[in-house]
Amino acid sequence: MRRKVNRTNQILELITGEGKIEVAELARRLDVSQVTIRKDLDNLEERGIIRREHGWAVLHNGDDLSARLAYHYQEKELIARRGAELVQDGESVMIENGSCCALLAETLTRTHRDLTILTNSAFIASYIRDREHVQIVLLGGIYQPEAQVMVGPMVRQCAENFWVDRFFIGVDGWSERTGFTNRDQLRAQAVRDMAGQAEQVIVLTESEKFGIRGTVPLNLKNQIKMVITDDRLDPGTAQILCDQGIEINTVD
Repeated sequence: MRRKVNRTNQILELITGEGKIEVAELARRLDVSQVTIRKDLDNLEERGIIRREHGWAVLHNGDDLSARLAYHYQEKELIARRGAELVQDGESVMIENGSCCALLAETLTRTHRDLTILTNSAFIASYIRDREHVQIVLLGGIYQPEAQVMVGPMVRQCAENFWVDRFFIGVDGWSERTGFTNRDQLRAQAVRDMAGQAEQVIVLTESEKFGIRGTVPLNLKNQIKMVITDDRLDPGTAQILCDQGIEINTVD
């Protein structure tokens, strides 16, 4: 299904395609004033998705989670909104590191009240630090600066003090043989440790991840109850997941 692309997504497509682009060139390509483009860029910069640099709009370093927010932003935002619909005011939820997860946390702070968000992501904790109506619990551990995430045995020790209905995670890949995967052993173990304190695990991911074979299986067995993804998920893959008792929730 072809989606209507709004101006924010058009801007992000241009920036991610080129790495950096002049503000004047953005205005010309999108046929709007530079004043309008600057307002759009101000909003994106405030949300940590891009940065401004002497008349240019610049994508963050590709290894930074801020940069990953910009890729397939429209799909990720829709996925995050659908995930937020599952959460009630006053609820405690656990959220793992990742771009869809970061947008979920940001969405929850705009649409819900009196939430407690438990996360091992220093990026997410910082991303929503100024939002009202939310208590942030950052699980301790060894800090991985490139992913801005906490890992190691302290994550499990901290998580064991809590119990939640829903734990939202991102993934780096999936195959029929291995299931969902991560590319880092320590981050994968942190997900397993956190998943032990949740009634159900919900995967937030773009459908293209199902074509990637990751290195480290998450081995969550029957804990994953739902996958929220876009409507480009291969029907054969969807059937495999359904046969495993996983609900498929697609956005379009």
